[in-house]
Amino acid sequence: MATFKPFKALRPTSEYASRVAALPYDVMNSEEAREMVKGNPYSFLHVDKAEIDLEKGIDIYSDEVYLKAKENLENLEKNGAMAQDEKAHFYIYRQIMNGREQTGLVGCASIDDYINNQIKKHELTRADKEADRIRHVDTCDANTGPIFLCYKECNRADEIICNFKNNNKPVYDFVTEDGISNTVWVIDDENINNELSALLEDAGAFYIADGHHRCASAVNVGKKRREENPQYDGTEEFNYFLAVLFPANTLSIMDYNRVVKDLNGNSESEFIEKIKEKFDVSECNTDEPYSPKEKHTFGMYLKNKWYVLKAKKGTFNENDPVERLDVSILQSNLLSPVLNIGDPRTDKRIDFIGGIRGLKELEIRVSDDMTVAFSMYPTTLDDLMDIADANKIMPPKSTWFEPKLLSGLFIHKLGE
Repeated sequence: MATFKPFKALRPTSEYASRVAALPYDVMNSEEAREMVKGNPYSFLHVDKAEIDLEKGIDIYSDEVYLKAKENLENLEKNGAMAQDEKAHFYIYRQIMNGREQTGLVGCASIDDYINNQIKKHELTRADKEADRIRHVDTCDANTGPIFLCYKECNRADEIICNFKNNNKPVYDFVTEDGISNTVWVIDDENINNELSALLEDAGAFYIADGHHRCASAVNVGKKRREENPQYDGTEEFNYFLAVLFPANTLSIMDYNRVVKDLNGNSESEFIEKIKEKFDVSECNTDEPYSPKEKHTFGMYLKNKWYVLKAKKGTFNENDPVERLDVSILQSNLLSPVLNIGDPRTDKRIDFIGGIRGLKELEIRVSDDMTVAFSMYPTTLDDLMDIADANKIMPPKSTWFEPKLLSGLFIHKLGE
């Protein structure tokens, strides 16, 4: 069982919501963020990437940057762009991209559930990334970016959320520049909030879909606050962190494709002969990029031609949730033994292209600075949850979620 509770969100007033809302801090660099906020002093990037309001070249991990983030967050409230709700609520957050809808419940999850593995992980985190967000959350005294969680099944909760959404007016309803619709409802009925909390407590474990670093950082800040407040009783807000919780069966993971700089000294014919040891290889009879239609099948773009690769039986362990992943099959049977890509996290000869960019991007990269590309069948939510349930770690660059949850629409204050 996992806890999910309402909270008093600090959030934009209705007229400012579309101007405050911003993409997550980790999908752009500082210079890109500077460009994105031009003409918009209310963008939440002024909080999430506060270095954009300081001199260029500043160390983005300096005290000055975190203090500027705190100042900018306080100013959004002071100037009336944001206000805090007087009562605790759940919030419904719907996004629509290319006709596909995902609707989640915004609330607070428990750091104890994370510690006790009732909130399940599937990804390793890096200490430097954690340290940055720990300082950001601690200095701002707030969770500023939501964690993307999901659960397996809770039909009654899903029904309540759907009914409320269909019978009440939203407080925000806007479309971002990239065409994604964002709509928010406030559940202002205490009885509904209480029922949802009880239902979700019985829904089983929660799973981190995206946001492992933000989640680990929020938990570490909570632990730090407990040490600073040894008389804590568990009800304090620092014992919880901001999250959006989705039914897993409504989510979709996009493909996460690979491009490699060279053939590791092989000629084209030598390369194809070597990969035939583990894959059935056939030429694709179309000029369009090949998008795999089933698991264990891959597209390969080489010398202006698309090929279809199918993993042979016996090349992977079907009973192991990590080894049977397509990203693992490609890594273990081709990238590592044939192309000598040992650690895809650090090897500069490989790059990764999210499915949102489209498969034509693979052709562009091969014509530009790469030699071979691989299109992937997307990892599924069932794959992700199976790995998390087995307490195993998913290989790097396995999942790409779209649309991204916007930052700035809901802030969870820790010091309440």
